[in-house]
Parts: sequence; C-alpha cells; structure tokens
Amino acid sequence: MDQVKREIASVFEELARGLETGQFAKNPTVAVMGLGSELGEANVMEGCIKATSQGIDVLYLGTIKAEGITTLPHDCAEDAFVQMEELLETIAADAAGAMHYPFPIGVTTIGKISAPATGRDFYLASTTGTSSTDRVEALVLNTLAGIATAKADGIKDPTVGLLNLDGTRQAELLLKTLREKGYPLRFAQSQRADGGAVMRGNDVLRASQDVLVLDSLTGNALLKLMSAYSSGGSYETVGAGYGPGVGEKMEGIVNIISRASGAPVIAEAIQYAARTAKNKIKELYLNELSLARKAGLDELLQNRQRMATKVKDTEAPSREVVTEQIEGIDVLDLEDAVQLLWTKKVYAESGMGCTGPIVRVSSLKLDDARKILFEGGFIGE
Repeated sequence: MDQVKREIASVFEELARGLETGQFAKNPTVAVMGLGSELGEANVMEGCIKATSQGIDVLYLGTIKAEGITTLPHDCAEDAFVQMEELLETIAADAAGAMHYPFPIGVTTIGKISAPATGRDFYLASTTGTSSTDRVEALVLNTLAGIATAKADGIKDPTVGLLNLDGTRQAELLLKTLREKGYPLRFAQSQRADGGAVMRGNDVLRASQDVLVLDSLTGNALLKLMSAYSSGGSYETVGAGYGPGVGEKMEGIVNIISRASGAPVIAEAIQYAARTAKNKIKELYLNELSLARKAGLDELLQNRQRMATKVKDTEAPSREVVTEQIEGIDVLDLEDAVQLLWTKKVYAESGMGCTGPIVRVSSLKLDDARKILFEGGFIGE
C-alpha cells in the first residue's frame, strides 16, 4: 500500500512540475557518491547543486544536506556503494556518479574533455577499465564504445581519430577493413601536414576528432593532465570526468569522477551521466557492436590472433643492402613483420624513422615486401 501511495504521489508531483514548467517528462535521476573526495563533501555537494539547476534530480549518498538535493545518509563508503547499486538495480536512479567502480573486463569508461586550444569537446576512448586484455582488440572495441557514447551525448555522426601509440596502426587496419565491409565509420583527419586518422599531440590540443581512441592508462593520464593543468595539478577544473562504463557486460550506467574533481567537473559529469542514460547508451553500444559484427568483427579479431601465433623465429636470408623503407607498421608488430618477410626469403631490417617504426628492404624487393606485409595484415594499401 505504501508503494502505491508513493507512486501516486510521484505522478501528482510530476504533473505539478509539468504544469509549472511546461515540461511533462520525468527529470533524470542521478545517484552521486559523496564520500572519498580529496576536496571534501562540500565540493561534491556544490557540483550536485549546479547539476540540479539543469533539471536533474540528484540522490546524494553522504553525510551533508542541501536544499533541492535528496540526501541518503551514509558515513561509510561501503554501505553507500551497496545502496548505489540497489538504486541502479531498481531503476530508482537512471545513472550514478562514483569515484571508484570495479568494472568487469570488457567494460571501459569514455571520458569527456574540452580542447585547450579550441574549447571544443571531445571524447577519450578510454580512461579507466579495459574492453579487452589484448591491446589492439581493446583499441578496436574502445572505438565502438566511444562512438556509442558520443551518439548518446548528442553527436549524430562522430569522427574517430586514433592517438599515435603502440597498437594504433594495427587497430586502424582492422577498423578500415570493417568500414570497407559495411560498418559506418567516419575517420577524422589529423591537422598535421601528413593528415590521416592517426592523431598527434597537436590534434589532441585542437580536438581534430570527436572521439580519440587510446588505451585506458594513456587516456587516464591525458584526462588528468588536461582537466587539472589550469590549477597546477591540485584539482580538476574542466571536463566532464572519466565518463560512463561502456561494454557488452555493462550493468547500469556508472560515471567515474576523480577524488580530485572540482565542483564544475562534478556538475558536468552528472549532466553527462543524465544525457547518456536518457538516450539509452547501452542500446546504442549494442547496436554499434551488432553492426561491427555484421561487418566481420569477430572473424577479424580471431584471424589477427591466428596470425600472431603463425610467425615464428626464422633464420634471416642472406644480407642485402637495404635502402628503402616501409612505414605504417605498429611498433608491437615490427619484429613479426620482419620475421614474416624472412619466411618469404626477403631480407629485411627493423628501424625507427621520424614518424615511427619502419621496415627496411632493398629497392629490388620493395614491391614484393609491400605485398607480403599487406597480405599479412601489417600495412594498408
């Protein structure tokens, strides 16, 4: 009976709010963990108050109270965590904001930050957790999670760039293959002279892309640097935090904020959580995953694993003078690329050029080497 009364009261409350504001849709509700901040609970509460001015209902789990905020009293972080989980499970909260969450393997967070040079927002895929224990596979899955999150946050057709890191070239090849086979993917273009979808540091500062793909450790460090640089590193002043955990195994929407996040960042993180929840981020991710699988995602990842075990140590052919170089090979795959050429009786050496790893071959073997490496999945056309 009490539950029926609460539901009736909720309906009348929403009706009254609708008559007052002209908006009859239910406000999104976000549960926020207040315990554990290095800047104190008052800082977290300030962020919550800012968020409520944007039409979001906040359930605050902590020890302090404020007008317009529903406080669920807790002085123990573990107990607060248990209630946060219950709120998500019973859909009493549409999303949650926490300073820590034990995401399973397969779920990773997508952060959001403003570029210092342009003020343009972009998404970092990813910042915590991991979508796979295999680095290249993780980068590919991070791309899908980043695209889904950007769409859930209102970007209809986000562009994707991959930060120039270990594994990036291999991930780029897989993504280009998916696109060729029908997966709708729009690559960003680096604003450096050589262009391409591989982003340099300049592109990060200018937000040349909507979604920046990188591993979670690099993403975490980059987000911390960009969000806290204006305070000298003492606390985070800009951005929307480390973002929602996204993946096939995601249960509920949990957005990560830092213990060093300032009130403006917390407010933005709550709004970020509310928008992605309202726009059904999990459904969007599962749709991206389905489209990628239709384009052969699972087969591509399996073939890559088979290729990695296929190339074994091989004795080098007779030494030749190597005057030509082949670029676009990932540093993690450099020695495997050389070994593959050796199995085909093409002498090659690994090296490092101005723009990254290279394989060096003789001018007479250049065309053959390119063909072998392309067929082996080490370079694109």
